[in-house]
Amino acid sequence: MRVLRAAALLALLTGPAYAQAPHLNLIPDAASKTPEEKEADEARDKAYKESLKKIPDAKTSSDPWGNVRSDPPKASVNTAPKTPAKPKTKTATNPN
Repeated sequence: MRVLRAAALLALLTGPAYAQAPHLNLIPDAASKTPEEKEADEARDKAYKESLKKIPDAKTSSDPWGNVRSDPPKASVNTAPKTPAKPKTKTATNPN
């Protein structure tokens, strides 16, 4: 009786999965191209290669703001002039 129940349970669980599988083709036939499709592919490849030849080589700087900058930044950030330090005054006189 247990074997019958297990077989019925297995059949019920595999039924929906099997319903999806019969139309699955794991090894599709290789689709061959017609001569017109082959010629179109060759023409497309040739046009692509010719368009690549028209692109100039980029040998210049890739800095888009290079012409906008005037001078390179200065080394010191603080450009205010320095004031001289005040001399120290003596408060006591020592006769030595």
